[in-house]
Amino acid sequence: DQILAGLISVLKNQQLAIGKMEASNLIQTEVEKSQAAETARQEEDLKIQYKDSIAAGDAYMAENAKREGVVTLPSGLQYEVLRAGTGAIPADTDQVKVHYHGTLINGTVFDSSVDRGEPATFGVTQVIPGWTEALKLMPVGSKWRLYVPYNLAYGSADRGTIKPFSNLIFDVELLGIEK
Repeated sequence: DQILAGLISVLKNQQLAIGKMEASNLIQTEVEKSQAAETARQEEDLKIQYKDSIAAGDAYMAENAKREGVVTLPSGLQYEVLRAGTGAIPADTDQVKVHYHGTLINGTVFDSSVDRGEPATFGVTQVIPGWTEALKLMPVGSKWRLYVPYNLAYGSADRGTIKPFSNLIFDVELLGIEK
């Protein structure tokens, strides 16, 4: 309403009720609201399109949570300790050296430093949220299997082999912290 009133005032060559900066901020706020609403609508459309995949992922995680040795965190991230380490635990500001093997819940491999034969180095906070959460719990020397729900992975993004709303499984070996 304020935008329309402002446009009418400009067309009638009248004094504006608000300054240019305030008008610019108001327009920017309305554009951001509109974009957020459109993004939410697109996300809901994708959830409908991928409802079977979401249901399969939810069922997988529910069954997996019942397995002995699987820990489920409040976020929904699940992990099991394949080998316990005794070293330092990374912080948000650290770089970590890891070996990892990533699959979809159907076993399809989508990425693997193990297969490449070369460990990878990442910032603890420069990876998917599920990894960040797990890395900040893992002592160096550990090898864990992570079961990452889609909301802690790539969410609604289509990453080629990793379709929207895909839950992921990673074997992660924390080799070291590089400060």
